[in-house]
Amino acid sequence: MTERFSQITYEDLPSDVRPLADDILKVSSAALGGPYNALLRSPDMARRAFDFLDYLRFRTSVNKRLNEFAILIQARISNAQFEWWAHERIARKAGLSDAVMRDLQQCQRPTTMQADERLVYDYCTQLSLNHRVSDALWQEAVTAMGEQAVVDLTVLSGTYVMVSMLLNATQVGIPDGGEAPLQVMDPLDIRQRLLA
Repeated sequence: MTERFSQITYEDLPSDVRPLADDILKVSSAALGGPYNALLRSPDMARRAFDFLDYLRFRTSVNKRLNEFAILIQARISNAQFEWWAHERIARKAGLSDAVMRDLQQCQRPTTMQADERLVYDYCTQLSLNHRVSDALWQEAVTAMGEQAVVDLTVLSGTYVMVSMLLNATQVGIPDGGEAPLQVMDPLDIRQRLLA
């Protein structure tokens, strides 16, 4: 797989875009790579996306472990290699267990989830794969997490669909030629396995 955009460098950027690049470099594990390599080609949108992602990643009402779990769920659903690569270590640091991540990576419902992880898994997979959640699951989520956290989780899931699409469309690879962490699977197979 060949990346569709050459890597943009800080020096390539117009002077009025460099403050955004400075902000990205403060938080990005991939420097100006990953989704930012594409986003910076549309600077105004990149600024707005960065500010939005800043909230969803660092200021959200959702617990960091659960937030990262939701991002990994989206990565698995979308076969988004870079997204998984970038967030697996963040999720581990936030306290998500290797066992949960390994099951999800293998496109299986994790068997050792904590109660709050099970709720996030059910909510995010139902929402992403069915584009809706049942009344019962909605009520369970609101009761357990609160309205703001459910809204934040919903928007996070949708936003990482966008990030996955951007990464997949531009064919962003793993840095330094690293091995792809996900087996690329047919979307229907992913759906059947994760909703089982």
